[in-house]
Amino acid sequence: MQRLPGEFREALSGLRRARHRQEVTLDEIPAPGRLAPFAVALAAEVHDPTAETGQELATGRFILLHDPAGSPVWKGTFRVVTYIRASLESDLGNDPMVGAVAWTWLVEALENHHAGYAEAGGTATRVLSESFGRLAERPDTIDIELRASWTPTGPDSTQHLEAWADMVCAFAGLPPVPEGVTPLPRIRRN
Repeated sequence: MQRLPGEFREALSGLRRARHRQEVTLDEIPAPGRLAPFAVALAAEVHDPTAETGQELATGRFILLHDPAGSPVWKGTFRVVTYIRASLESDLGNDPMVGAVAWTWLVEALENHHAGYAEAGGTATRVLSESFGRLAERPDTIDIELRASWTPTGPDSTQHLEAWADMVCAFAGLPPVPEGVTPLPRIRRN
């Protein structure tokens, strides 16, 4: 078994220190093995705390890659690769600016958490699903997907995971919560 480099151990400790909202569930999943010598992957789900069934509002993947030799493509020894998907209301899903808004959520989350980064890139995709034939009664859906990556400027991954967890919540439509404030559950009125 290959010994973990000190910088990667530091990054793993940073992931463990990261805090996120109670609506977010994080689980470690198998990391891709071919992208870097060392990697860890997390899956996130955001559920509506007011729904009786815990309706899923957004999902995502956070992958932290480490190559001690560095990568000329990454311009560093670490790379974060992410994916987020959420369903949108039709009025928002049809807005031609929704991709730019998704990218803004990424940049603002990283900046708000003081997560130093470089070489950011990604794509935002709207997915329209229409049903036909025997499935014609299903309503049309519009999803937004963001695939993005960036190079952290150091091995501490705490702020990167916290920023990403906030992004998943933004995609889920949850309002931002200032630091030190605990959100009250939404009250459902019948």
